[in-house]
Amino acid sequence: MKTHHLSRHPSILNKYLAEIRDVQIQKDRMRFRRNIERIGEFIANEISKTFVYKPVKVTTPLGEKTILLPDEKIVICSVLRAGLPLHNGLLNIFDDAASAFISAYRKHTDEHHFDILVEYLATPDLTGKTLMLVDPMLATGRSLESVYRVLTAYGKPAKFHVISVIAAEEGIKHLESFMPEKSELWVADIDPFLNDKSYIVPGLGDAGDLAFGEKLE
Repeated sequence: MKTHHLSRHPSILNKYLAEIRDVQIQKDRMRFRRNIERIGEFIANEISKTFVYKPVKVTTPLGEKTILLPDEKIVICSVLRAGLPLHNGLLNIFDDAASAFISAYRKHTDEHHFDILVEYLATPDLTGKTLMLVDPMLATGRSLESVYRVLTAYGKPAKFHVISVIAAEEGIKHLESFMPEKSELWVADIDPFLNDKSYIVPGLGDAGDLAFGEKLE
């Protein structure tokens, strides 16, 4: 698996990352969601540089112009609910992509241990598609592993892209243990470790709660 650490080279992406991490700014839910969405748009643009393109002739009012256009059949699959703002950002750029949605959440057995439960899935046929797996926080990687294994029953994609906002090094290593060799991880920033509750440190907190409000356990 190839990892693209996008904030390694300073850009406007750093501003969005600073704001979603800031404990004061992130209290504004609308701004938090929009920043996650903008990060999705930024990542989408970077991914588009890897696509296969084909020449297409476009007729203008004054003539014709041949333009290279993407030749990819994209499915964006987001992990509910935290993945929704990031999904929207990708869909703003890949506006003709199909969408899939899957639930994957931690069911705690005690304060420090949990299982990953997948209870909902809506997806098109994935055969031959460019599949983008979207989860803003890549902590242990176990949620994405569960998602990946469920999705394999719905067709064999031609390409895999995993898209996250912040990833822990441990989660990246876990992804490398099961994702196809030619898959690619696109992550805005990488943090060094997880705490004893498997939360990313320094991270930003619970992305789903920050985007949509706290939930009942």
